Amino acid sequence: MEISTLTRRGLIAAAVAGALALAGCGDKGAAPAANTAAKAELTPIGIVQLVEHSALDAATRGIVDALAERGYKDGVNIKLDIQNAQGDQSNLHNIANRFVSNKDKVIFAVATPAAQAVATVAKDTPIVATAITDFVAAKLVKSDAAPGGNVTGVSDLGPIAAQFDLLMKLVPNAKTIGTIYNSSEINSAYQVDILKKAAAERGVEVLEATVSSVNDIQQAVASLKDKVEGLYLPTDNVIASAVPALAKVVNPAKIPTVAGEMGMVGAGCLGSISVDYYELGRMTGQMGADILEGKKKPADTPVEHVKTGIPVFNMKTAEAIGLAIPEELRKGAKLFE
Repeated sequence: MEISTLTRRGLIAAAVAGALALAGCGDKGAAPAANTAAKAELTPIGIVQLVEHSALDAATRGIVDALAERGYKDGVNIKLDIQNAQGDQSNLHNIANRFVSNKDKVIFAVATPAAQAVATVAKDTPIVATAITDFVAAKLVKSDAAPGGNVTGVSDLGPIAAQFDLLMKLVPNAKTIGTIYNSSEINSAYQVDILKKAAAERGVEVLEATVSSVNDIQQAVASLKDKVEGLYLPTDNVIASAVPALAKVVNPAKIPTVAGEMGMVGAGCLGSISVDYYELGRMTGQMGADILEGKKKPADTPVEHVKTGIPVFNMKTAEAIGLAIPEELRKGAKLFE
């Protein structure tokens, strides 16, 4: 390669300056070189989050914090590449390819579509996923007990039967409840199936309204609000991102709404018995650290499940719909006030 005279002079000057610096500083001059080498050896790790909303944000924070607790710190010994797809499938595809091109050692995926997009492209990279209700239904693993491929993670399946029981305690005489979910999210349909079974055991009818985007929310609510005595919203990425708008319609109609997770309660739903998504993320980060250290492999690392749920209520919503939450339900609960 031909080097211009100006460039050659610059290189010579830089070399002389470097030699003088080493001579003047003695052993201290070795530190920058060591730091440069260390930076060059940062382990690349990717995190892809489907969309921005409180539950997924909390899960991502949990992953980062757990990695740091295990000694994996961004800019020190790892290079974290955190990407948000903003709910766009083409963005997910591009991010997945980016991670593969960067030769990331582990990829964390937050939410089902994010994990599916990465798994389609990154066939040989360990993938640790979270905020996924059913890994098997999403075709990410062969079974929870023995994933069998390069994907494992932590499920966010909440205590749906307990959530339904909560709704019935809040509206004890209800005979018909409604649910709204994204028909293209496999995990949402799975949750609704569990809800319908729990409701059938109590003789309660469930009316469904499905959406494909946030633009369908208003119509879905309108189709249900005069027919139901309570509303259940599953853990669903489209619904979760639209809760503030949904609450503006449901709450004035005095319809108690129980949600699948606490972020939706903070955004305006009445209550939940919720998985803690930050802790979910921490569990995911710990699993990823084990894989980085060679202690585990995704193929034989069982999908983990959260064992308990946290009662949570939005007291402003309770006041807005004119419902007094019984003291026995509030005891030990997280309250948004």
